[in-house]
Amino acid sequence: MTPTPDQDAHDGRLEELLAEAQAAVAYSANSLRSVRERFRERHQAQVVRWGHLRDELAIVDRRAAGNPAPAGASDESPTPDEAAAIAAEAGADDARLRVLRRDEAIAARTTGAEQSALARLDLAIRSLESAWLFLGRDDASLVADAGDGLLTATDVQMRVVEAQESERTRLAREVHDGPAQALSNAAFQVEVIERLLGREPVLAAAELRLLREVLRRELGDVRAFISQLRPPILADLGLDGAIRSSAEQLTAILAIPIQVEVDAAIGELGDPIQTVVLRIVQEALQNVRKHAAAGHATVRAAPEGGEWVVEVEDDGRGFDVAAIAARGRRNFGLQFMRERAELIGARFEVRSRPDVGTVVRIAIPRAAEESR
Repeated sequence: MTPTPDQDAHDGRLEELLAEAQAAVAYSANSLRSVRERFRERHQAQVVRWGHLRDELAIVDRRAAGNPAPAGASDESPTPDEAAAIAAEAGADDARLRVLRRDEAIAARTTGAEQSALARLDLAIRSLESAWLFLGRDDASLVADAGDGLLTATDVQMRVVEAQESERTRLAREVHDGPAQALSNAAFQVEVIERLLGREPVLAAAELRLLREVLRRELGDVRAFISQLRPPILADLGLDGAIRSSAEQLTAILAIPIQVEVDAAIGELGDPIQTVVLRIVQEALQNVRKHAAAGHATVRAAPEGGEWVVEVEDDGRGFDVAAIAARGRRNFGLQFMRERAELIGARFEVRSRPDVGTVVRIAIPRAAEESR
């Protein structure tokens, strides 16, 4: 059918609006990059200043520790003027040492806070870059299938979920990096406190109080992240229902039976662990859809001894795990699952051979469950 002039004009306006949206995201990303570079320059200046303070502190500290006592340093007693000069010099070093310790501790805190802010800026830029790329995709797969015409509502929903899951995966990795950076800064502050304990106990106590507040704030941030990233389906259906729903969606797409054998008591796991388990099961099911060419799949979850064991098994084409590892190939799906399992202290394992299927297995210690 030949498009009418009105249709052409309509399509042109829609393309202009999409281009405008993409341009707006690109402008925001570029503006944020400019801000980041200016921030980075000032941060580097702060790092240099902190380094100078540490160097000067070390010099003055060594000099103060090596100053001879005014009396008894030689056979001759110093004159009153010499004694006064020595005392003045020692007093000046002591005063300078106190100022340097205070300034160095403040500079250390400031540097750590700036590093955290810089990481957040980088994350925001990458988010905008991802949005720009997504808007620019000429991908009809969310609407139509070239071979079979329009996709079903289930197909469209599944592909939208895939796009959401991809973004959530990236955000999960960034959240992991955020707290890790905060803990790194806290470890450095502990070193500062160790240096102060013997010489400036009052200042050390103040630093400890500050560190306690920082850790409390970071713990609050981590809990907020967990709450925000908790999949809504978990709140609606629980982990058992969420796993069954994910399996049903894949069954509708692949038209293969997926058996679900999940002990309902799995819902007693902590929220962070439930989120990780669901994400790993969903990723494993996506691998079945994309790579396995399977005729059947099974999802199992049950307590075994002192662990909760979750398995996703298929009878598809399989692959040589050792050969892929030996070639150094990166499989982002497997990497994602392994990283998430490690976050909750679980063991992750993939068993597979060509033509005999694949089993993805995670074992969660009950001790890890109780500590979360």
